[in-house]
Amino acid sequence: TLKGRVLLLDFGLLLLILRVGVYESGIYENIKKQSSVAKGNFWILFTQKDRFFRYLKCVLCGVPIWFVIGILISLSKEFAVALNIIGEVKPSEAVMFCYAGLVVGDFVSGYLSQQFHNRKKVLTSFILLTAVLVTIYFQMFNQSVSSFYALSFALGIATGYWALFVSIAAEQFGTNIRATATTTIPNLVRGSLWLVSSIFVYLKPYFGLLDAALLVGLTTILLAFISAITLEETFGRDLEFTEE
Repeated sequence: TLKGRVLLLDFGLLLLILRVGVYESGIYENIKKQSSVAKGNFWILFTQKDRFFRYLKCVLCGVPIWFVIGILISLSKEFAVALNIIGEVKPSEAVMFCYAGLVVGDFVSGYLSQQFHNRKKVLTSFILLTAVLVTIYFQMFNQSVSSFYALSFALGIATGYWALFVSIAAEQFGTNIRATATTTIPNLVRGSLWLVSSIFVYLKPYFGLLDAALLVGLTTILLAFISAITLEETFGRDLEFTEE
């Protein structure tokens, strides 16, 4: 509605005003004086093998989030029919429950990483939980709609490590390309849904709806898990360094 759009515009302007008053980090202020250091060069992410694989691993860590949201939840009505869920599953409500879980998951994953002073263990735990819940999703035959929505909420919690994953991505790179990496990695993760969906659609005629989705889902989760355990732990790292 027009009233809703005006309200969103007001909040957007308020956010812009608040951001104007935010002080720049001292780390970034210091690097401005170093004219010999390349700043914000996107292509530098691909000029060194180690740096490129760090970047790729960060992207792969986030792909399961969008597999769950973009396929399992968005196509929940189609999956509910295949699973013979008792009652009508509405994708809009499945999305609502999933995103409610995402909010909880983001708070919990961030809190746990602070409590345990470790990001990798929390990230890998959430990825493993996602694997378990995705497997349960495909075993939900003849269950009620409320059970399906409850699992959607649980999947939201399990994949609610977005803020944690972005923090890890930011801490993996030097100050001169940190912002570039941190903004492009989430966008590539969102964009990966196109590739994941295309593979799913290609496999569906050969494996069927459920098996194709399960195969694609577990593959993305496996790649995310391997990426997470091979990334460096970044909690408490001194972030005042640059990439050459």
